[in-house]
Amino acid sequence: MPALERDGHDVVRVTRDAGGELDAAALSGADAVVHLAGEGVADKRWTPEQKQRVLESRTGGTSLVANTIAGLSRPPKVLLSSSAIGYYGNRGDEVLTEESSAGAGFLADVCVQWEAATAPAEAAGIRVAHLRTGIVVGKTGGAVAKTLRLFKLGLGGRIGSGKQYWSWISLTDEIGATRFLLDHDVSGPVNLTGPNPVTNAEFTKAVGRALHRPTVIPVPKFGPRLLLGREAADEVVSASQRVEPVVLARAGYRFAHPTVDDAVTAELA
Repeated sequence: MPALERDGHDVVRVTRDAGGELDAAALSGADAVVHLAGEGVADKRWTPEQKQRVLESRTGGTSLVANTIAGLSRPPKVLLSSSAIGYYGNRGDEVLTEESSAGAGFLADVCVQWEAATAPAEAAGIRVAHLRTGIVVGKTGGAVAKTLRLFKLGLGGRIGSGKQYWSWISLTDEIGATRFLLDHDVSGPVNLTGPNPVTNAEFTKAVGRALHRPTVIPVPKFGPRLLLGREAADEVVSASQRVEPVVLARAGYRFAHPTVDDAVTAELA
């Protein structure tokens, strides 16, 4: 991560070799491991084959990392492993914290198995935190970046009723919270979302204000379904997840962008 390098840390990027294994020597003696890899959930339509790729890219990769570092003579002290608020499923306006149960659906099932794949590292005494990331607000990568051009053209609008909750986090805080967790004794699930979740309609209006563009053309629910398929659209775009970052708040993390207006203005304008 460039942010860590700017702070003077030595960052080693580790990838699989031709045989699908990790270079254990590169990990030996590391203070921490941050594992963020995985097939994009909305990059393609959810055929049975694509769903299997999504699942295996997360569980298989995480299991490989966890087993590799657990077997080191000098294992890292901490593993930060990516997860997602998809863990909670579609929950309407229910307030969701790290203590909330897993939801129903493909993404929830993936997240449950994804987080369970870190078990070897935990068994080896490594502190493990699961980064349940929300909708990241940034110009590159993620759902917001993909729709930015439409907003700039004045074609952005709420999706369906717009009443579904979108739990967002600025890219700055996504990076900041990850760095914070490297140095603080926090383990288990951690919601990487801003402290003030909003509905899709409110989120849409905030983006429009930041870009000085109208957001009056609603996107009918069948639009995302045509692009992604019904199951993916309903779980990725239309699901309502009102998530609060209780663990981060209790640990003392201070958000650079505590409101959606702060986030979209800083990251998108």
